[in-house]
Amino acid sequence: MNSNALSRCERRRTGVTLELTGEDLTIGQIAEVARGGKVALTSERAVVDRVHRSREVIRRAVETGEQVYGVTTLFGGLANQYVGPELLTDVQRVALWQHKSTTGPRLPEADVRSTMLLRANSLLKGASGIRLEIIERYVTFLNAGAHPHVFQRGSIGASGDLVPLSYIGASVLGLDPAFLVDMKGETLDCHTALERLGLEPLPPEPKEGLALNNGTGASTGVAANVVARANELVALALGIHALYAQSLLATDQSFMPFIHAMKPHDGQVWTAARMLELIEGSKIIRSENAGQRAHRAGKLIQDRYGLRCLPQFLGPIVDGLATGARQIEVEANCANDNPLIDPDTGEIFHTGNFLAQYTATAMDSLRYFIGLMAKHIDSQIALMITPEFSNGLNPSLVGNMAGGVNVGFKSLHVGTNQMMTHICFLGQSVADRFPTHAEMYNQNINSQAMNAANIARDQLDILEHFLAAAAITGVQAVELRSKETAGTHDARAVLSPATVPLYEATRRAAKGEPEADQPLLWNDFDGFIQDMVEGTLASISSRGAVIEAVRPVWESLAEFSAREPVSPRSSVRVFRE
Repeated sequence: MNSNALSRCERRRTGVTLELTGEDLTIGQIAEVARGGKVALTSERAVVDRVHRSREVIRRAVETGEQVYGVTTLFGGLANQYVGPELLTDVQRVALWQHKSTTGPRLPEADVRSTMLLRANSLLKGASGIRLEIIERYVTFLNAGAHPHVFQRGSIGASGDLVPLSYIGASVLGLDPAFLVDMKGETLDCHTALERLGLEPLPPEPKEGLALNNGTGASTGVAANVVARANELVALALGIHALYAQSLLATDQSFMPFIHAMKPHDGQVWTAARMLELIEGSKIIRSENAGQRAHRAGKLIQDRYGLRCLPQFLGPIVDGLATGARQIEVEANCANDNPLIDPDTGEIFHTGNFLAQYTATAMDSLRYFIGLMAKHIDSQIALMITPEFSNGLNPSLVGNMAGGVNVGFKSLHVGTNQMMTHICFLGQSVADRFPTHAEMYNQNINSQAMNAANIARDQLDILEHFLAAAAITGVQAVELRSKETAGTHDARAVLSPATVPLYEATRRAAKGEPEADQPLLWNDFDGFIQDMVEGTLASISSRGAVIEAVRPVWESLAEFSAREPVSPRSSVRVFRE
């Protein structure tokens, strides 16, 4: 990256308001805007000049009678139908108008915001032939919290996300009052929304309607938010694994650097290093240092696979998520409508950058890896629940074994197994299935990116519930182990310093402060497990204390995803140095 690009990136990271340049937009920045962050267009002359010059190319093409797709023709399979100068505005109006064609569940507000952000960022690249004034309107809508009504259904991610992007573009232009906008708790027609923003309806000029709806911003906007959430939830899963390892009296040897330097896949090395940090200083993790191996007598000489192979199992998941994150970031910073304009040469290119295949395959892969991760956690829960494999924990993690009718976490385990199955089912791929030959065989291949991304968001909703149940299971297990080894149910007496914050946050969200004389669940009739799950789930879903407790891990994972992959040789060198 050159020095000018570096200084631009630095400026964008340090300011309160995100500066859009058409480049360098990150998953983290997209997530911030999706949650309500402010945006500003760059004032860099070179960027603004490219936007103006690409618009000038279209103006000259119209004046000289050049034939341009979607400007002097209709669309897709009707691109052989040419229109005269008197219909050029109507061509752009119908480009948006025709796509008000769906209904059903709305796109969540955060996804609408990320979609608007990505479309504005793409248009700023100066390859779309659109007026700067229209791009500025996207920023105005974002900063005012004005969110067009957009629906989840309607896009196959082939000629871009035409339907969802049209609802936004038509609202921003004020194409017709039938397009609705949510703003400050009210649902308004787009004309009223524009009036409150000090704007008037703006008729689209040649190429502009097509520039607003012909791109991958909707599916990629959803995908970017999915990646940001997934990073946090994978970090939470790793923290939960660290609680489980301690409750099961695992050995630290499985995570030692030498092992993973011998098989230096990036994700495996990263996972092992994080696990070692998470369990360091625990009073109930077994050390395998020389002279401290008496515990092996009469027992398994090594941990079962779920513990011993944890870096090898989670490593490919971490690598896969990082690859997907990089692909989504590239897509978020690309020009992806058709045709594209080179403002330097004046050439107009008829292209296929609107095909959201990278977004689709990234989301298919992410869902597959999330399913693997859930399956692994579920297998660890089974170890803790089953006395033959738990190294002495109470069956079903019952609190009061003398209570007579207590069955502990028996039902919750059934529930986590059900959710794990659903999560894995949603991990099946979409992009390679269900061929469609849409729109007169023009869109005879498609990405299905919107389906892939929407399903990923739904999968993470279930994952949050699953992890809430998994986290309180871990709390109960470490509190039972703490009583056995330290004489108190307050697990802070035995846990590693790095896992205490997660333990405390989950315990408080589920029931309250840790207690010395009782674990999270003592007698079954003391309260409902549902309340514990709901409290923990609320903290996870709101990015509250439970997620904050694993901040060092998810920040590390974001950094891992952002960097270039390293070679096996350099991985070994890192550990040796």
